Amino acid sequence: MMIKKLVTFEDLGFVQWGVLNEEETGVYSAIALEEAFFTPLPETMLEFIRQGNDGLLALADSLEQNEKTGAVKAKPLDTVRLMAPIPHMERNIFCIGKNYTEHIAEFDKTAMPKPPKYPVIFTKATSAVIGPDDLIDPHTNVTSQLDYEGELAVVIGKEGSDITIAEAMDHVYGFTILNDVTARDLQANHVQWFHGKSLDTFCPIGPNILLRDAAPDTFDIITKVNNEVRQDGSTGEFIFTIPELIHTISQGTTLFPGDIIATGTPSGVGVGFNPPRFLHSGDTVEITIPAIGTLKNKVK
Repeated sequence: MMIKKLVTFEDLGFVQWGVLNEEETGVYSAIALEEAFFTPLPETMLEFIRQGNDGLLALADSLEQNEKTGAVKAKPLDTVRLMAPIPHMERNIFCIGKNYTEHIAEFDKTAMPKPPKYPVIFTKATSAVIGPDDLIDPHTNVTSQLDYEGELAVVIGKEGSDITIAEAMDHVYGFTILNDVTARDLQANHVQWFHGKSLDTFCPIGPNILLRDAAPDTFDIITKVNNEVRQDGSTGEFIFTIPELIHTISQGTTLFPGDIIATGTPSGVGVGFNPPRFLHSGDTVEITIPAIGTLKNKVK
């Protein structure tokens, strides 16, 4: 079978990772494959990403053996709990602001938006990361302007610095979905965006990592709040492309396997409406990128 999507999951209280079956209804546990075929597979997704192509070849070999023997059965997805693909990240998430012209227009309240000359770069704290179906804490004692931002996220697979645009995609391992949850009042109060975007639970990621070689050239992004479409965009609208972002971020800064870059959000965020339509307790946010899946989280 072709390896397309990797997941981290919890089963009977034990966190592990694996590969989705072709129907995407079940997951083959890496631990089970290792035990069945004596394949050297690491314990965590991050360690596996660090193995690069060698890891993927080892995984492919064990899956090929499994197709012949049927020794390992896929665990049904409805019997496990999917987690953020890299639950315990070692570095902050790199984030890009204002990468869609229409989003700049709604955010800056102008009909004639001026695109940035350079990518707007900030980060989100690793402590903000949660997985699919985990609850978003509204932090009502801290903010009254809770907002969503559906984004495509790039997973780095190869270490490098001063990466050229031509070589940038060689450093991409795959793609996932990220919700750049934001406290708009804190974002405005502190001018620098870090605090308003890094509160606990403000970075849902998942439900899987789509490998680069299985990915389309462009991704559609649809965000729904309580089943109402709020965002409907495409990465074809980027101001700065993925290779340009990797090139810029890596200038003088080494990127490592497992690093994540959130590429910016299309128009349709809550603050862009008149009056604004912020999130409240009980609201459900669903971000769908059809090639990847759906990241769903409810506000506590």
